[in-house]
Amino acid sequence: MSETHGSTEDHNGPALYEVRLKGHLDARWTYWFEGLSLTHESDGTTILIVRVDDQPALHGLLRKVRDLGLPLVSVIQVDPESANRQDMKTKETNP
Repeated sequence: MSETHGSTEDHNGPALYEVRLKGHLDARWTYWFEGLSLTHESDGTTILIVRVDDQPALHGLLRKVRDLGLPLVSVIQVDPESANRQDMKTKETNP
């Protein structure tokens, strides 16, 4: 019998995601997403940076995005350190 070797990474733990939407999401929606960072880009997209506890929470987040009616451009898992650096750069350029 052959053994299958799955990934040793934990795909069920907390993770940080960048969700890019086509269009600008009004800041009043931030409460609905519970603790996200929202950035409007000059290309007409909105970037949400949000920490989710597990895959079911990510799917719940994506359902909320779907319900907004804004087209989903991308979903990327990001390194928390690089997200913190980007957030600091955004704060420096937008006091």
